[in-house]
Amino acid sequence: MEQDLVRRIKADPDYQELVRTRSRFGWTLTWAMMIVYYGFTLLVAFNKEFMGTRIGEGVMTWGIPLGLFVIVFTVLITGIYVRRANRRYDELTAAIRNKVQA
Repeated sequence: MEQDLVRRIKADPDYQELVRTRSRFGWTLTWAMMIVYYGFTLLVAFNKEFMGTRIGEGVMTWGIPLGLFVIVFTVLITGIYVRRANRRYDELTAAIRNKVQA
């Protein structure tokens, strides 16, 4: 019974679309986050002069807003993924569940 259920789910075109689109989107967001995070880390490691350059007449340097950008970017792409998951992925999952239970 379990194997038959698994076989039907894997054969469903909606399931295959779900796996394909979720994986592609997840990897896209992962690479975007890695570029931002490691870009910031590389700037800190290899361009200390730039990161320590003051902005205007105050005491704030470029490192502070760039560090905050990394944090905000992380929250933003998490929200983007959750929004897509709640809209598209949940619809596909419900369609798969309805087909298999019928």
